[in-house]
This record gives sequence, structure tokens and C-alpha cells, in this order.
Amino acid sequence: MLALRLARGTHPLVLLRRLLVAAASAGVGFLLLCTLGHAVAHPGGSVLRLVWCAVPLAATVHFAVAVARTDPSTRPRPGLSAVGLGPGRLTAIAAASTAVACTLGSTVALLVYLHLRGDITGLPFDGAAAGLLAADQPLPLAAALTLLSVLPLTASAAAGLALRPRKEQPRPRPTGAERPPASVPAGLPWGITLITAGLAMETFASRGTPGSAIPMPGHPDSSPAGVLAGWVLTALGLAVAGPALTHLCGRLLQTARPGAARLLAGRVLMEEARRIGRPLGVVCAVASATIAAATLYGDEAGPHPFGPLTGLGAALVTGCSVATLLTAALESKHARGETTAALLRLGAPAKLLRASAALRAAALLALFGPVTWGIAELAALPLTG
Repeated sequence: MLALRLARGTHPLVLLRRLLVAAASAGVGFLLLCTLGHAVAHPGGSVLRLVWCAVPLAATVHFAVAVARTDPSTRPRPGLSAVGLGPGRLTAIAAASTAVACTLGSTVALLVYLHLRGDITGLPFDGAAAGLLAADQPLPLAAALTLLSVLPLTASAAAGLALRPRKEQPRPRPTGAERPPASVPAGLPWGITLITAGLAMETFASRGTPGSAIPMPGHPDSSPAGVLAGWVLTALGLAVAGPALTHLCGRLLQTARPGAARLLAGRVLMEEARRIGRPLGVVCAVASATIAAATLYGDEAGPHPFGPLTGLGAALVTGCSVATLLTAALESKHARGETTAALLRLGAPAKLLRASAALRAAALLALFGPVTWGIAELAALPLTG
């Protein structure tokens, strides 16, 4: 109830982000229910479909955690501890708010699914997708509710873990000629390792075995589960390497006698590398997968494994990834609000701040663009060669 009361007085932009989480949850719930309907109509042939549903589910959980991190109602404020709202209680409220939004989306997904099956009548489009959703088979309600509860439980647990109170360790002050540590993100070697392992697994899976469920161009017997696992490892590698690459962009911007705009842009990228680097790496992974899929099936004359449900899943993954990046960028902007206000008080023109933002975007695009394109070409090469 406290989470609902806090939601009533929040900013409309915060409510919009929560509604976006609910909408994404509805899309994932609908995909899970469609997988359940396919399993009822075709026993033993829907395990791979359920595995593919894990990708939009993970993207939605990632977005829900990013929204919970930027929720102003769950930030510690003076005086809240006195009324029993300490950091632990606020974390519980954030997890409850995430669960409420995801449960709302899952409920909408169930109602829409039953309506399109024809189980709920009296509205437009009664039973419009009865053939696709196996309306001639009874829907196991317990299995449907179990699948729909996966996302709210996972998202609320992830939000609670991400926002749990942490004890800050005191840092020793530098003395004399000692310099403070660089705090440079150290995930680049691990990211490269994961990307290499993902590409190697995809190459191995492209050899395949007879009887593949989803034929791949050039290798009809390739294993789609192995290809999916390879892409997941590649995406994880990009997410791990994202902060280090963002930090590198900041360093490169400050080379060769930088001016005020380049110096400010580089410092901001280095400071916010951890916050925006991982969402940026996930967006690059989604973009590389999209380019690879277009390369695989763009010029093929045969049947394509793309349908309405595949389009819904791709839209969910893309939309949640981009929304997570925008949410992280907004969080970064709020985090450096005091610094921006101090620069304006010191007489820094607003044109300088806009030029700095444009330089940051251009630098990130110049580095991550070729990386995304190169990984997409390497991912598609084993299946088209």
C-alpha cells in the first residue's frame, strides 16, 4: 500500500517509465502464453521457443531494474529514517513497485490472450487468433499463472539486489607525492574473452546436426540453440566491455591539446563510464544481432522464420534496450546536476554544454559503430560462408 501511495504523488515522467515497464511485461507475458499454447497443441516441440522467450524476458528485467534505480521515491532522503523508511525499507518499496508494474503487465497479457483465443467474449476481435493460439485445446491455468509469475518475481528480486544498501569502505587519503587511483573499468579483457567465446560457439554450432528446428542459411542443419548461446555470450561480452570502451572514448577526447568542450566531454565520459557503458554495450549487442539477422535472411528466397511473435520479441528486446540506455543517460544527467549548475554559476555558456554533449555522442558513435558492425559481420560469417 505504501508503494501505491508513493506512486500517486510521483512525477508524470516516472509514471510513464513504470507504464513502459508494464507494457514490456505484457509483451513478454503474451509470448510466454503463446509458447504454452504451442506446447499444448504440439507436446515436446516448444522447448526451443521457451528458450527464445528468455531473451526478451532478460531485456525487460534489465529495463525494470534501470527504472527502479531512477525512481526518486526510493532514494534516501533526510528525515525518512526517523519514520522507519531507512535504506532497507526503501529497497523493499522499490522491489514492490517493480513487482506491481510487472504483475499489471502480466495480467493484461493474460486478458488479451484469453480474448484473442475466444475465451472472453463481448469485445472486438473475439477469437481473432484462435487458430494461432490453439483455442481448440484447454489452457492449463496453473501452468499459465506459473509462467506469468516468472517475470514479476525475477524483476523484483533483481531490483532488490541492485538497490540493496551497501557499506562504503573508507578510502585512504593520498599523502605527499602519491596520486589517487585511476578507478578505470577493468572489464575489457573479460569482455573480449566472452565475445571470442561467443563467436567460437556460434561457429561450432553452425556445423549442426540433422533435424534442426529452425534452418539457417548456408547451414540447414545448424543448431539454433547453439547459435542463441553464442549470441548471448557475445552480448554479455559487449556489456562487460562497454564501461571500459566508454572510458577509452573519454581519454581519446582529451588527447592532443583539448579545448574546453573536449576536455569537459572527456571528463564526463570517464566519470559516467560505469553507469552508461553497460546499457550502451547491450544496445550494441542488439544492433549487431539485428544486422547479422538481416544479413542471414535478407537475400534468401526460401521461407523465413519471422512471424508476428518473432517481430514482437524483437521489438521488445530492441525497445527495452534503447529505453534502458535512455534511462541510464537521464540518471547520469541528474547525477551531474550540481556540477552543471556550478559551471553555469561560474559563467560557462550553455553553448559549451551543448557542444560537450554533441562531442560525447559523436565519440561514442565513432567507437561503438565499427565495433557493432564488425561483430555483426563475424557473427553472420559462419552461417553464410
